[in-house]
Amino acid sequence: MTGEMTGDELIRIRVLNDQDVFAMRKLGREAAEAAGLDVQDQIRVATALSEIGREVLSEGAGASAAFLLGHDSLIVAIDLSETADLRPTDGVTLAGRLVDVIELDPATGRITMLKRLPAGRPRPSAEEIRARLTKLTPATALDELRQQNRELAATLEEVLQLNTELQETNQGVLALYNQLSEELEETNRGVVALYAELDGKSAQLREASDAKNRFWATVSHELRTPLNSIIGLVRLLVGPGGDPLAAEQLHQIQLIGSSAETLLSLVSELLDMAKAEAGRLAPQPAVVDLVALAERMRMTLRPTSGTDVTLSVKVSEKAAELFVDEVMLTRILRNLLSNGLKFTEEGEVRLEVDLDAGTHEVVFTVTDTGIGVPEEHMERVFEEFFQVPGPIQVRTKGTGLGLPYARRLAQAMGGSLQLSSASGTGTTAVLRLPHRYDGAPVIDRVLIADDDEEFRHTVRRMLTGFAAHIDEAPDGLVALETMTANPPDLALVDLLMPRLDGAALMQRMADDQRLREVPVLVVTVATSSQYPQEAGTVISKHGLRRESLLEAIRNVLGHHDE
Repeated sequence: MTGEMTGDELIRIRVLNDQDVFAMRKLGREAAEAAGLDVQDQIRVATALSEIGREVLSEGAGASAAFLLGHDSLIVAIDLSETADLRPTDGVTLAGRLVDVIELDPATGRITMLKRLPAGRPRPSAEEIRARLTKLTPATALDELRQQNRELAATLEEVLQLNTELQETNQGVLALYNQLSEELEETNRGVVALYAELDGKSAQLREASDAKNRFWATVSHELRTPLNSIIGLVRLLVGPGGDPLAAEQLHQIQLIGSSAETLLSLVSELLDMAKAEAGRLAPQPAVVDLVALAERMRMTLRPTSGTDVTLSVKVSEKAAELFVDEVMLTRILRNLLSNGLKFTEEGEVRLEVDLDAGTHEVVFTVTDTGIGVPEEHMERVFEEFFQVPGPIQVRTKGTGLGLPYARRLAQAMGGSLQLSSASGTGTTAVLRLPHRYDGAPVIDRVLIADDDEEFRHTVRRMLTGFAAHIDEAPDGLVALETMTANPPDLALVDLLMPRLDGAALMQRMADDQRLREVPVLVVTVATSSQYPQEAGTVISKHGLRRESLLEAIRNVLGHHDE
């Protein structure tokens, strides 16, 4: 034996009959006790030796057993006679479950068992254990049977004690379970009540938001009429044909006119903001000459905070034209350039227009060398009525609506507006809008069939300029009625719709002679396992971008024409 299977020999015994098996069992128990093992481990060692001993005798062969004390274990090496058949029998398997290690070596005919000793306990030396074992009287079958009965009684007592403890534990667990169930049920009731309260609060917030939008729209509309009247009267007073005015009178009336025009501009922004929040900003796209638009901006805008500021524009030949709402684009650029001129005391404000071929977007970049925006205010500049605190802001006029209004206009046209800046290093605003290579719509009529109103609105913006007419339907039945009245050139269909879902709608279309040839593009959140057989081209709603949607539409139209 090598490694952990070696140790100092304590005693050796021959095993030739049942009496020897009893003696080996008794020696194993005594050796385990002397080595420091607890009662249960002593019984396990003794039982393992009994099982091995019975297996040896059943083979009709003898054996010798040597007990050894290792560094941290008690070892028993059983050498079988040459006639024994060494194999993993049931007795060997059971013994292996009672000790920590058991090894069979067919080459030497040896079975080695190892039981590890508990760490940290004092134990006698091998000589002391050897002296104790040699004093033992030979065990008789009756003595060993009595000892086994005592061990079984002790074990049974422990089992009964454990069973009692287990029953008490089960009762405690059951009580805890009942308590947790009651608490969980109470919590669920609280969650349901909270959801109901949240629904109520949400409804109140929607009502408040609608009321605010109605207030803005109504007040803004009602204010425009008197303001236009004031501006018109001022122009009559200071224009040709009016009575001559003294210099001071002229100055005061011009101040009245300037204030009225500023107020009218603010009212217009408020009205447009209300429309944007209500989703009623409908772009009216047309082909716009970006070179001419940029040049008009350069000619009409002037620095407000210093004379050492220049405004320059540069438009790439690849982005000379854009199919877009010119009024909305002009308002966005005027806002961005005015901000740059307002907060730049020296240096340059620059507008560059280029085409991003990778995303098929026209990119408007406005850069300035002004005071910049501190990092902690970068996101807040897009909040309504927020103005970055500072000395220049005190001297200049502003409402804090410009950038939020510009971002909403950009989103209404299917684009985006981002700002990057740092305090004292200037600001860069990037407006990205979808690009069209020609001025005419690619397709005449498109139907969007989806129960999500917000998604329909988003797709409508994405299709601006691409489709001449866009119909919407909140479910399959309305979609079928709309298509029957005006068959579209393409249908965008969601699979999960009320009343008549996407699959049933496509089946109805296939059965209708007028609608069976209408190309269908499925735009859904459903998994591929839910796609019906009629679904040809399918794209996911998740992360849908304009260029991917238009590319999918072109593919559907191309396959349909083949």
